[in-house]
Amino acid sequence: MKQYHDLLTHILDEGTLVENRTGVKTLSVPGAAMRFDMKMGFPAITTRRLPFKTAMGELVGFLRATSSAAGFRALGCKVWDQNANENQAWLNNPYREGHDDLGPIYGVQWRKWPAYKRLKKTELAKIKDALGRGYEILAEFKNSDNEDCVVLYKEIDQVRECLDKIMHNPQDRRIIFHGWNPADLESVALPSCHAWYQFLPNPAKKELSISLYLRANDTFLGLGMNLAEAAALLSLFARLTGYTPRWINYIIGGDAHIYENHLDVVREQLTREPLPLPTLEISERVPDFAVTGVYQPEWLDLIEPGDFVLKDYQHHGVLTAPMAV
Repeated sequence: MKQYHDLLTHILDEGTLVENRTGVKTLSVPGAAMRFDMKMGFPAITTRRLPFKTAMGELVGFLRATSSAAGFRALGCKVWDQNANENQAWLNNPYREGHDDLGPIYGVQWRKWPAYKRLKKTELAKIKDALGRGYEILAEFKNSDNEDCVVLYKEIDQVRECLDKIMHNPQDRRIIFHGWNPADLESVALPSCHAWYQFLPNPAKKELSISLYLRANDTFLGLGMNLAEAAALLSLFARLTGYTPRWINYIIGGDAHIYENHLDVVREQLTREPLPLPTLEISERVPDFAVTGVYQPEWLDLIEPGDFVLKDYQHHGVLTAPMAV
């Protein structure tokens, strides 16, 4: 975790105090990157207690395409409560559908990306191809030239497509899912911060790596959760496809920041020495392709937060700070 401490120190030393949508200023730098080797252990923050169960509840909520704070709470994660019910801009948003609603956030885009095609009825080859890819005809209309047209629609499960590619086409350099959907930005409580995930299989070594790109990152409250979730997701994908989890490239391509009201606890955290990293165990009930030889992607939907367990997790005491919404 030394590189994490180095990042915090860099922001404290080089950051600029700036305004943002929350009303709480941040000390910010433009971009940062870290790289973690899973052979060295699970990258859990050790200079304060990582809320691991909360993080795993959030990850499972994403995998279940959860769009309400109630759904996350049922999985042991309360971090979405404020965004759902205390963010005045969201409370005033006409797309909000009542208490606990979050709109089509992260997991909805991951698992149910709304895809449309508008085609002329004369474009038979395109319509046939779309139907073969799982699209359905949603509506018929006439365009501005008075030509008969159709609208086709399907929900794209980006996460399942990534898992399938790792299994069946690991040389593919496009094993990507993301949650940044411009068509839905106005209808979510919070647009995706961890916006882009890319999986990088190495079939020769049977190692699987991941690159995570963040548009912005709260480096005190958010980073530890985001990193733990990426590491757990990588480990789950590796288990279901017969790989060993290896590298995590954690790229804050945008705004790396510390909130102004977090500065004191960050300075306290930096006085603490990092401890040895723990290891991650996934429950035996989750099938290991390396053992069974049977590909079971349905476990993307069956996984539970309790299926992830940190072993030998040593950490310093809890440090808390308010979340800005």
